Amino acid sequence: MLGIIYIILIFLVGKEFVPKTGKSRLWLLLPASFGAGTLAFGWTTYLLAFLASVCLEKEEPLFWANLAVMAAAVFFLAVIYWKRRKKRNSISFSGIFHVTGNREERKKILGEGLFFLILLLFLTWIMFYVFYIRDGVLYSGFTVYGDYAPHTAMMRSFSRGNNFPTQYPHFGGQDVKYHFMFQFLIGNLEYMGLRLDVAYNLMSVFALLGFLMLLYCLAQRITGSRKAGFLTVFFFFFRSSLTFFRFLLEHFRAGDLLQVLAENTAFIGYTPNEDWGLWNFNVYLNQRHLAFGLLTVSLVLWFYLDWVEAGCSHKERGTLWLRERFFTKEAWRFRNIEGALAAGLILGLTAFWNGAAVIGGLLILMGFAVFSDGKLDYLITAVVAVIFSVLQTKIFIRGSAVETSFYWGFLSEDKSIAGVLWYLLQMSGIFFLGAIVIFFFLRRRIQRAVLISFLFPLVFAFCISLTPDITVNHKYIMISYAFVAMFWALAVVRIFQRKWAGRGIAVILTFALTVTGVYDFIIILRNNGPGHRVTVFMESTLTEWLSANLDSTDLILTPEYSMNEVTMSGAMMYLGWPYYAWSAGYDTYGRAEKAVEIYTSTDQEAVRKLVKEEKITYILYEEGMEFEGEQCREDTIKELYPLVYQSDDGRIRIYET
Repeated sequence: MLGIIYIILIFLVGKEFVPKTGKSRLWLLLPASFGAGTLAFGWTTYLLAFLASVCLEKEEPLFWANLAVMAAAVFFLAVIYWKRRKKRNSISFSGIFHVTGNREERKKILGEGLFFLILLLFLTWIMFYVFYIRDGVLYSGFTVYGDYAPHTAMMRSFSRGNNFPTQYPHFGGQDVKYHFMFQFLIGNLEYMGLRLDVAYNLMSVFALLGFLMLLYCLAQRITGSRKAGFLTVFFFFFRSSLTFFRFLLEHFRAGDLLQVLAENTAFIGYTPNEDWGLWNFNVYLNQRHLAFGLLTVSLVLWFYLDWVEAGCSHKERGTLWLRERFFTKEAWRFRNIEGALAAGLILGLTAFWNGAAVIGGLLILMGFAVFSDGKLDYLITAVVAVIFSVLQTKIFIRGSAVETSFYWGFLSEDKSIAGVLWYLLQMSGIFFLGAIVIFFFLRRRIQRAVLISFLFPLVFAFCISLTPDITVNHKYIMISYAFVAMFWALAVVRIFQRKWAGRGIAVILTFALTVTGVYDFIIILRNNGPGHRVTVFMESTLTEWLSANLDSTDLILTPEYSMNEVTMSGAMMYLGWPYYAWSAGYDTYGRAEKAVEIYTSTDQEAVRKLVKEEKITYILYEEGMEFEGEQCREDTIKELYPLVYQSDDGRIRIYET
């Protein structure tokens, strides 16, 4: 019950920070309220819990933090509503849902409402389809559990543990290099009584639906077409690629096409790591915090569209236009300092919710700034966003947050210009290369300016590396894809208006742009359905024992677990599944070597010394276990340390050091 009240307060308080908008404002107000409220509640709760834990040494820091935040929120709302009642003699919420305009306009807005209701039902169904709890067992689909493993471990480190100062559960004992605030939000909601799957799925639905509402609004505003807005959302779900056509041809020649289409459960792909599901809707199912990051970015983009529209409204051309945009007072003077500061604050506070979205948003804003007047406002937003991002990294991360380097070509195996373009064509079909053609057919300068800006994250992904694993740059390409989709939607709508020939071409084009994504979605359904789910018993005695006996100062050595009863305890593992920590920037190779030595050595003194140096407080041994391919032994550990836990079946034993 407290979790539901917390969520309601997020929307109500967030609404008070959102400036009133014009016609059809509900589709802006709802996601804006959720975004602003979530940032405010999330950070305030976290910081108060941090102080309660670290400074006041409270055993239940989330209790005191939530008590303070919710009490302050209720007081804030009471004062606001009291002032309104005093001014108006009544309190009315009807303005939120007020629909203006003629009958035709009202019908269109009601149609939008039906569209978003269908989206809400669909997103709720698919989120629970891939991740749910039934009869005490957590079911997580094959295409998503790999990402859920570190995320659920982080959630449980807050709901079951006291992860202040915050560590990365799959590489405990050090700092946290991965953006974790969305996971903190879910952990806090579970702490307040919401079941883990309900909390995770509910907030994921709100985040993704909110982003899609804003994407629709942006598309409608930029293209001037409601139909293009609807179609943009459709293109968002189903990716463009040559993959399905090649797959079709390959199996047609092999003579097993119908059988493969009916039985295949793996993502198809012919470019590196494409079969991971890097480019399809699966990304938004397993990286759910990305949608929240894009929601806040979209709010800032909506705000700055006024600047772009003003800059593109001038009639100058060529060198005269360049001079007016860069070498005049109008091009640089402030237009709305308060708004620019607020936009920077929103982006800056999003950094540890999803850093990739913030970087992608700043790249798009850089493009906006080129075509806008009021460039100093953009500068303020960027500086504030960077300051708050750096401040957070200084608090949470020891050393450098990123390792920036030039890395040309992304995952393309052939790094020549032709090779990179061929890779882009294989990976996205005509989507990105065809967008260049669309550019020359756009009628309005603002559309051309926005399209160029939306491509900046794509360019960044092919030129810059920030982490040890270049694959993670796929998020920047997905960001470009989501926003560029509106221009393909506009192209299809315009072509469809050209009588029967145009309608046929529009249908064929839509099919070509989405068929790979549609087949990917079929694979999502198959590979997360019955028999294709990882299960974890949520009421395990092992989980309960670890939660009760270990805290954030403890470090437990385990096999390289991904998601199981240990990770669900919220315990800090010396080294969980190494890819998670390695891709976040941790030295997994060093710890792996030391873990192998502890598990395989017969030298008691060497083991004792190493365990002490690494500050390992517990060692878990699982019957018949291996570590990095090495067969492990228990005798040395058993002679050195007392046994403090043994599972009911005797398979797992834990020793305290």
